[in-house]
Amino acid sequence: MRHILAAILMSLALALPAKANEDIEKVISNQIDAFLADDFETAFTYASPMIKDIFGTPEKFGQMVRQGYPMVWRPSEVNFLSIDRRGKELWQNVMVRDAEGALYILEYQMVPGGTGWLINAVRVRKATEGTA
Repeated sequence: MRHILAAILMSLALALPAKANEDIEKVISNQIDAFLADDFETAFTYASPMIKDIFGTPEKFGQMVRQGYPMVWRPSEVNFLSIDRRGKELWQNVMVRDAEGALYILEYQMVPGGTGWLINAVRVRKATEGTA
């Protein structure tokens, strides 16, 4: 009986991270879909309170993304990679291809919000040769 209970608890413990992964991927995908539709109001809803405080309005946020993150605003391909824990921080790695065909690795810092995961930061690095 003890082994069955332990197996059930282990299954539940392993299922929670998978659900979190799905939820995080959905948040990032939804934000990218909003960018593709130039719906910066919806895209802004996936930003953390810190990001909202920095930019203030969806319009300013959208302008920053268009100018500073064109590979996020108009990706031609998106592939989810690993999630990394760095201390207390959670980072989702995403490989994107921009409109010109260049590959990038985006590191999304995710934070829990009142209704789910929110995007707190995005770091961009150019993918190295042989990444794809």
